[in-house]
Amino acid sequence: MATIELPRVQVQSVTLTTSGARPLLINRDPSPGEVGVPIDSPLALELVDPGAAGIDTSATRIWVDGVLAFDGAPVPPFSAVVAQSSDSLRVVLSPAAPLSSLARVTVRVASRTVGGGQSLDESWSFTAEDRVSPRLASAQAVSQKQLRLVFDEPVESSNATVLVTPIGAPAVPLRAVHVATEANRLTVSLDVEMSPDVEHEVQVVGATDLSGNAVLPPFDNARFKGFRPARPASRRFDLWQMLPKHNRREDTTGDLLRFISCLQEVTDLLLADLDRWPDIFDLERAPEPFLDLILQDLGNPFPFDLDVKGKRRLAAVLVEMYRQKGTAQGIKNAVRFLLGIDIVAITAFNADALVLGESLLGVDWVLGPSDRFAKYAFNVVVARILTPTERKHLRAIVEYLKPAHTHFVDLVEPFPPLVPDHWELGLSDLGDTTLLH
Repeated sequence: MATIELPRVQVQSVTLTTSGARPLLINRDPSPGEVGVPIDSPLALELVDPGAAGIDTSATRIWVDGVLAFDGAPVPPFSAVVAQSSDSLRVVLSPAAPLSSLARVTVRVASRTVGGGQSLDESWSFTAEDRVSPRLASAQAVSQKQLRLVFDEPVESSNATVLVTPIGAPAVPLRAVHVATEANRLTVSLDVEMSPDVEHEVQVVGATDLSGNAVLPPFDNARFKGFRPARPASRRFDLWQMLPKHNRREDTTGDLLRFISCLQEVTDLLLADLDRWPDIFDLERAPEPFLDLILQDLGNPFPFDLDVKGKRRLAAVLVEMYRQKGTAQGIKNAVRFLLGIDIVAITAFNADALVLGESLLGVDWVLGPSDRFAKYAFNVVVARILTPTERKHLRAIVEYLKPAHTHFVDLVEPFPPLVPDHWELGLSDLGDTTLLH
């Protein structure tokens, strides 16, 4: 157990625990269940008799992992410092050799009081510190620009440097640009695509386990083969086989084969890019930048901010929206899709107008629209009160999808709930500001 010097210690509370047992085992160092104990740490304990008899040293036995270490006196190869008083016995054992890394050590103590009146037999365990360096177990290329390294224990890579060296040829030099850590795995991102099927060696420098042990040679490196993308089984695109036979026969030095191999690698990378083309225009797999381009190509008229899932859904139904443009059902579907708002109805516009024989000039006289305007005007009725942003977006959607010759006039929302005007004692006047509700 490490020694810590504190400038000040303040005890805030003390709990008294009573025990009728005799003798008592106290001041165990390392303590029960302690982890990360230094491998060269001594083992200290103290036996105390609350009564008047005292501890019988000759009857005291201590076993460390089943090996007798103290029998009234230290048992070689253990050494011990023993201090005894009238009511206590303190023993500090020093093992002959350091503990094993991560060893779980069990200590058993058996003792009794003088005269054999009371006895004790207790055990406890602790775990030694981790002194074993992590090992790089395997390396595997998981994509053209990603490499996965697996260690035999969790590691910390904040200060790690990953070096990737091609062993075979032809191959391009690689450089690690980013390292992500997840438990005992490192995912290394490379600057360029690795050469397919070419053997590489990866070396990790500066990585440590959670206890600070650095990875050391020869367990800091591993070999892997360059990632080859999937390709159709029936494809045959071998540049060397495409050359005339007499050119291949004349290549006695192998220079032509090495040159064609360099071109073959570039060709394979281009073919792999072509094979990934369906992933670009497929709405379910296209990356987000290509989704934006797809929507732009479809003439997306809606300026709303959508997440990736919303963009995929919009791209899938945008053509159908164009087909339903100019219909009431198309307006309802678009509003439900983009805003999640259900339109209750689309009704004809009913405006207040001058009623002959009833309307009073200057009182309820309203100038109504023309018959032509009223014939093509409509209102949209929704089931709940909208926010200002929802009103703005809904109007934009309806204005775009409605027939060109029609007029969207009012957005009809439910009235907010009435808050009754209660009668306040001392303030309300009977018959004036009194409201029965």
